[in-house]
Amino acid sequence: MARRKGRVKDKWREKRWVTVYAPDSFNNVPIAYVPITDDENAVGRVIEVTLYDILKGDPSQHQYKIYFQINKIDGDKATTIFKRYEYSKEFLRSLVRRGSSKINYSIDIKTKDGYVFRIKLLALTHRTLNTSRQHALRLIAQEVINKTIPEMTIDQFVQATCYSKINSDIMAAFKRVIRVRHVGLEKVKLIRTADKETKLLEA
Repeated sequence: MARRKGRVKDKWREKRWVTVYAPDSFNNVPIAYVPITDDENAVGRVIEVTLYDILKGDPSQHQYKIYFQINKIDGDKATTIFKRYEYSKEFLRSLVRRGSSKINYSIDIKTKDGYVFRIKLLALTHRTLNTSRQHALRLIAQEVINKTIPEMTIDQFVQATCYSKINSDIMAAFKRVIRVRHVGLEKVKLIRTADKETKLLEA
């Protein structure tokens, strides 16, 4: 006896589309249009864009990747929080040159409104520096970061990160000691929200 075939579900018909918006720090511009099955499963989803996708300015902004995480669904709209910022791999490769020192510095820092970020700074010099010079630059970067970021709100910090304000402040401080070829925040990652939504961050 032939087995009766069940009706095959069309999963795409069960989905609905929502517009995903960037946080206040990016004026809530729409960044994606995505299908979701239900609100609960959509919360925690990460959306990857470039800085150019948001600002539509200089094409070089394609080299900066930004990750937003959906934190709320309201009808056909999804709001997000800033989750991560980083250089693209291609951009990183283009920066490295022979005969110069590559200086990395990492620190966890809290904003004025209680968000904790892990920052990885990258500095590239014109020539090779000895260990003591490199250590001196790390101390300068630490001083600038500890002085400025704890006075910023989350929105101010995100703007200062993505619009290179922090890079400029550190570069200006470095110039008092030595001229460097490049200074930038290679990676910035949110590790704790103000209300400790660890469940969301682990999603």
